[in-house]
Amino acid sequence: MLKQFFIICSGSDTDILDKCSTGEQNKYAGIGATVFFTAIMAFIAASYALYTVFDNLFIAIAFGFIWGLLIFNLDRYIVSTIKKTGSITDELIQASPRIILAVIIAIVISKPLELKIFEKEINQVLLEQKNELTLANKNQIAEQFTPTIESLNNNITALRQQINTKETEVNALYDTYIAEAEGTAGTKLLGKGPVYKEKREKHDALLAELQQLKAENKAKITAAETQIATLKGDYETQIVSTQPIINNFDGLMARVNALGKLPWLPSFFIFLLFLAIETSPILAKLLSPKSAYDFRLEDQETAIKTNVLQNKNQREALLKTDHAINDRIYNDIEKEDELYTYKRKKVRELMQLQADAFFKHQKNAF
Repeated sequence: MLKQFFIICSGSDTDILDKCSTGEQNKYAGIGATVFFTAIMAFIAASYALYTVFDNLFIAIAFGFIWGLLIFNLDRYIVSTIKKTGSITDELIQASPRIILAVIIAIVISKPLELKIFEKEINQVLLEQKNELTLANKNQIAEQFTPTIESLNNNITALRQQINTKETEVNALYDTYIAEAEGTAGTKLLGKGPVYKEKREKHDALLAELQQLKAENKAKITAAETQIATLKGDYETQIVSTQPIINNFDGLMARVNALGKLPWLPSFFIFLLFLAIETSPILAKLLSPKSAYDFRLEDQETAIKTNVLQNKNQREALLKTDHAINDRIYNDIEKEDELYTYKRKKVRELMQLQADAFFKHQKNAF
C-alpha cells in the first residue's frame, strides 16, 4: 500500500510500471518517497515562516499545507516530465529548466528552516539591533525636544544671573552706606549724616528693584520649569509609545536580514542539503540507464504518435480524393444541355418574380 502510494507520488504511469520488475517499481517508489518528504519539509518550512508573519498557528498551518501541496505538485511534475532519450545532451537540455526550478524550490524550503535552526543566534542579533534602534529612537525623539529645553534652561540661567547681579549691586551699596555710617570710608565722619542718608536711599531704592526683579524672575523661572517638565513628559510619552514598534521588530524580513549577519557557511551547507534532496529525483533519472519502464513508455507514446500520424495522412488523402471526384463530377455536369435548360427556366421565373415585385412596389408608391 505504501509502495503504491510512493509510486503515485513519483508521477509514473502505474499501468506500465505494474508490468515491470520489482526493482523497477522500487526505484520509482524511492523517487516518489523523495518527492513526498520534500513536500512535508516544504509544509513545515512554510508554516513556520508564515507563523512569524501572522502570529496565528491555524492560519500558518492552513497556508503551509497549501504550499506543501504546491511543492508536491511541482516536484511530481518535474520528475514525471523527464524522458530518457538515450542522448546525454538532449537529456541535460531537457532537465536544465527543471533543475533551475528545483534550485529555486530548495532555496524557498531551506530558508525558513534555517531561521528555525539558528533561532537563538538570530534572537541575539535581533536583540542587539533592537538595543541600537532603542538608542537611535531616543536620540531622534530627543532632537525634537532638546533645543527647546536647552533654550528654556538658558533663559532660567539668565534670569537667575540677573538676580545675582542685582544682589551684588545691592550688597555693594549696603557696604558703602554702612562704611559711611561707621566713618571707615567716604567722608570718614562717624554718624548718619547727609551722605549716609543719600547712600542709604540709593541702597533702599535698588533693594526694592531687587525684590521686584526676584518676584518677576521667579514667576518666569517657574513658568519655564513647568514647560520643561511638560516637554520631558512628552518625551517620555513618545518613548513609551514607540517602544512597542521596536519590540515587535522580529518579523520574517528582520529575521532573514539577521540570518545574513551570521557566518554563511552553516547556512550554505543546509541549502546544499535541501538542494541535493530536491534535485536527487532528477539526477537519479538522468544518471540511471534506460530501463524497462522507459522502453515501455516510449513504445506506448510512439504507438500513439504513429496512429495519430496515420489518421492524419488518411484524412488528408481522403480530402484530396474527395476534391478530385467533385471536380470531375461538376465538369461532367457542366456539359449537359438538360441541366442548362432547367436552370435557365428557373432563372427566368426568378427574374419575372423580381420584376413583378418591383412593379408592385412602384405602384404602391403612387
